[in-house]
Amino acid sequence: MTSSDQQAGDAGRGDEPAPHPWADPEEDGADDVDEALESTPGPVLPVPPPEDTVVVPADEDPVSAAASELIGGAPGRHALLGVSWWTAARVLAVITVVVWALGMVQKVPCYDSGWFYGASAQYDHACYSDIPHLFTLRGFNLPGNIPYVDKIPGSTDPTMQYLEYPVLTGLFVWGAAQLTPTGGGDVYREQIFYLVNAGMLLICAVVAVVAVSRTHRRRPWDALLFALAPVLALDGTINWDMLAVALAAVGMALWARRYPVWAGVLIGLATAAKLYPVFLLGPLLVLCLRAGRMREFGRAFAGAAVAWLLVDIPFMIANFSGWATFYTFSESRGVDFGSFWLILTQNGWLNASTNTINTIIAILLVLSCLGIGWLALGARRRPRFAQLAFLVVAAFTLTNKVYSPQYVLWLLPLAVLARPRWRDFLIWQACEVLYFLGVWYYLAYSASPNQRGLPPDWYHAAIALHILGTLYLVVVIVRDILSPAGDPVRADGSDDPSGGVLDGAADVFTLSGVRVQAAPTDTTRPSGATSYAVGSAHLDGSLTERI
Repeated sequence: MTSSDQQAGDAGRGDEPAPHPWADPEEDGADDVDEALESTPGPVLPVPPPEDTVVVPADEDPVSAAASELIGGAPGRHALLGVSWWTAARVLAVITVVVWALGMVQKVPCYDSGWFYGASAQYDHACYSDIPHLFTLRGFNLPGNIPYVDKIPGSTDPTMQYLEYPVLTGLFVWGAAQLTPTGGGDVYREQIFYLVNAGMLLICAVVAVVAVSRTHRRRPWDALLFALAPVLALDGTINWDMLAVALAAVGMALWARRYPVWAGVLIGLATAAKLYPVFLLGPLLVLCLRAGRMREFGRAFAGAAVAWLLVDIPFMIANFSGWATFYTFSESRGVDFGSFWLILTQNGWLNASTNTINTIIAILLVLSCLGIGWLALGARRRPRFAQLAFLVVAAFTLTNKVYSPQYVLWLLPLAVLARPRWRDFLIWQACEVLYFLGVWYYLAYSASPNQRGLPPDWYHAAIALHILGTLYLVVVIVRDILSPAGDPVRADGSDDPSGGVLDGAADVFTLSGVRVQAAPTDTTRPSGATSYAVGSAHLDGSLTERI
């Protein structure tokens, strides 16, 4: 019996066993638990494992274990990990490059002709990309054209007089345009523009995977889910979302390394490239409130605000209307591809104006965020930062009036950090790949004169599948929050590796009244730069290890 088990036994009444510190209050003995909580300190966090150990996925993930047999099985107990030049970060970077290259091969039919000839060729081959089309349509082919300052040439849409992307994305695209040769025909220049952007976005993808690998120090190989994700290959060069994904991933890694100001700066820059990273500040707010770390949150928020303003203010001053186009276009945009709103409107189940739908979406999103906040403050153990980050961004994508295929990239690093299990990850990825195919074949059906492709009813089924896949991960993550013993990241005694100053911190404020205490500082855990596999784990600190 461990010392924690002995203490739990002493806390019981008579010969009755004491309840587990993280037991569900609904279970037998709940009255005794509540009474004990009122008179004794809250549960104590388990002693964390040594920081110089590495979790080997094949030792704890059945899918990884089965896949490892293809290369000779999992590392043995005496394997020396992390001593070769081929560190986890370098291996992951190479795999990401290979997967990215496969994605570009998938785009070859469009690169050769599909983007330029034929009404539905780019949809038939499922290789569509915004990048070559917007080179000309947004005026990047014109020397001296400055986004947000100069109008889009020939635009007749009053809501689309200027570039409709956030400022940092616009500058990224403008930079790629400067690297594109000015000579040659339009098709040639659009092809080169695509290649330049693909190369720049590849750098972003490598930065993102390295950042993910360094967010959970002891779990660098979890980032293999990111590197091998099918959506990375299929969606990586549809648009410029990978820029914001990389910046947000670096921001989360810096927060995990306890650099709150720099973490805020990167989140602010990510928000200047895409709107969704601003939602990462919400989980940080409620978690820092629960842990009494509001000073660190304030520093992160200040860094984000300053970084965002430094990028955006010059364009606000130069041409406020041009700068505001992203926001006005998002507000006036109607129901579009990928959302459950499209199912409702195309089936005649909803007939509402864009303003009404905007209001409903805002209400649903606020209610979702309030629910996530209640979960963060009411759960018996404080949720991990990555878990809440996934939930809030998932709420944003699910309630939005449009879901472009590349939006899955927003969730990709968050899913890896929140639920690093191959089975759940592959279920979600399968749903997203099927949606990826569904949207292009639906567009082929709409563009083809003989309506060859996916009819609307089947496309609605693809949308539903995407929604169900995302909800599946949401349910699994919420289950991990409510029952931390099932959380793969916490199975070895870790608290919140992505939490930075939140990792191992005691609770200061909770809605349930249960305040978790920090783990004792003196430990007898062994150390050593080798694999750290989990046999069985309990959240009261007892742990069976194999090192």
